Amino acid sequence: MVKAYELKEDVAPYTELKPNQFAKVTMPRRWLSENAVTDLGVLNGKIAVTQLKKGSLLQDDMIVQRPELANDEQEIAIMIDAETGVAGKITPGDLVNIFATFEGDGQAARAQSRIIVSNAKVLDVGKITALEPGSDNNSRRAARQAVPITFALKTKDAQRVAYAESFASHVRLALLADGSPTTLRPGENTYTLEGDK
Repeated sequence: MVKAYELKEDVAPYTELKPNQFAKVTMPRRWLSENAVTDLGVLNGKIAVTQLKKGSLLQDDMIVQRPELANDEQEIAIMIDAETGVAGKITPGDLVNIFATFEGDGQAARAQSRIIVSNAKVLDVGKITALEPGSDNNSRRAARQAVPITFALKTKDAQRVAYAESFASHVRLALLADGSPTTLRPGENTYTLEGDK
């Protein structure tokens, strides 16, 4: 018999993990997966990668080290469509531009694409997660699979990302070449079809 740990409660993605969230259980060694956590000491400074469900056995691929942030930065994570957003090419440490597409109302407001954050620093790229159909009214949630991406952003940029995730019809990432941050001139962060001449 060996010891393992199971969750006493659901844990939201990217939240800090604490020993009191787990209960010790014992089971035959042959039933325990190779990556099961048998020592809660590994939780020090770690966060949940994805949503963790009550009753699940803790495994080392469920947790990652909490990234270091600058004094004026905060950590924010959003789900990005796996098919149109990242395709396995974005990794921690990369710089990306974050695009959001907003639908027009057919009258005064025109459909537009905006670079809501330029040169966003990627802290972590999670595992592809299957989305539940109808889990969100946002049309972007019609995607079958998404990847959680964590960024280090200043407050205003974090607000832009949170707004886009809630109200944009699509949010996409554009990977920047190493050592080539984007410099936007006035007016370059917004695109409309009508304005393309």
